[in-house]
Amino acid sequence: MTDTVPDTAATHVLGIDSGGSGVRVGVARVDAYGGSAAQNPLTGTPTPMSSTPLGWSSPPLTWSSSTPAVVGARGIDAEDLLARVLPAARELLREAGARRLGAVCVGAAGMATLGDDLRARLPDALADALGVRRLALAADAVTAYAGALGQRPGAVVAAGTGLIALGAVPEGAAEGLGVASDPDDASRTGGAPSTGGGPSTSGAPRTGNAPGTGGGPSTGGTSSTDAASAADAATPGGGTRWAATGWRRADGWGHLLGDCGGGAWIGRAGLEAAMRAYDGRDGGSKPLLARLEAVFGPATGLPGKLYPRPDRPAVLASFAPEVGRCAAEDPVAEAILRTAARHVAEAAEAVCPRLESSEVALTGGLFRMGALLLTPVREELAARLPGVRVTEAAGDPLDGALCVAAALAADELRLPRDPALLSVV
Repeated sequence: MTDTVPDTAATHVLGIDSGGSGVRVGVARVDAYGGSAAQNPLTGTPTPMSSTPLGWSSPPLTWSSSTPAVVGARGIDAEDLLARVLPAARELLREAGARRLGAVCVGAAGMATLGDDLRARLPDALADALGVRRLALAADAVTAYAGALGQRPGAVVAAGTGLIALGAVPEGAAEGLGVASDPDDASRTGGAPSTGGGPSTSGAPRTGNAPGTGGGPSTGGTSSTDAASAADAATPGGGTRWAATGWRRADGWGHLLGDCGGGAWIGRAGLEAAMRAYDGRDGGSKPLLARLEAVFGPATGLPGKLYPRPDRPAVLASFAPEVGRCAAEDPVAEAILRTAARHVAEAAEAVCPRLESSEVALTGGLFRMGALLLTPVREELAARLPGVRVTEAAGDPLDGALCVAAALAADELRLPRDPALLSVV
């Protein structure tokens, strides 16, 4: 990629977030991300607390569309994405008074398995149109991680319709920090997770967003590090240990194979309890049956309304808020949320690096359910990851894309490179 605006210092960066709920574009000053915690997420060095939301010393300019990018025979359609984001990017850059664009980060749901057209066409197209000198292509789980924790080591659980956990040890993060003891760990050199002997190289497509739950990022595809590290990853107890740097992933396998504890999982469990009450079987919930009939009509008609739907995960997830509303008074609904909390914590435990500085951040619309879910999640995390700080996400995936772009423009990108998760052109 070549510079088309030479002899001028980079002033701004561009972030693009393409997901199941639409496309967003953001423009920020290259030096504007100061962090919302005690450390700068770009560098890990101390920095004053910012007075603006999400750690921006000056808030980014943003544009959004509720229409997701088109997916065709070659995966995510680059021409369609460019046709929408380039006019928006030009207008935002003009409004921001940008002289030179230092870097771009494109975060996309399905980048690993559906990103061939983006990888083939975006570098030259963005260089020609915007004169950008550097481009990062990332899975949306990576931009969710960067938005939540910046470049600090830890784990992010993103939960909406689905659920995925991603952990990272950025370059240099393990030096001098100390590794917590884990006697069940075995050596591992790869960047992707091995979880319970299940598949670790193929992902399910990201499902659509459901009302009240939001979409959680999902990644798929085979990491080049998996094959080399598979022999070192397994232990009799299923434990793993981090190498010096890398990524690890757990779940995100879609509503038929996983996404345990996500919105679709909670909604399906709530609907099952409602149908048990209709039948008179053990484990049924009359409050959930009442909510089923209020939302979907007669219980006997639910299979015909649910099974033919191509957006079935989103429909299931739309019932998750009803489970949350019943949980304060209904022990069956409360038990569903407690089980979901255990699944959230299990995913975080599977990917969290055992460093003294590690954090776990929770992001995604599902956690807006509030204390009825968050309290048991925090209890489970405290039991499984003692000493690891649990924090709210500092920002969302668009903030993460801008964070990655700013770090790339400043030659400070320390998040691990991975062909399936984060590549730099």
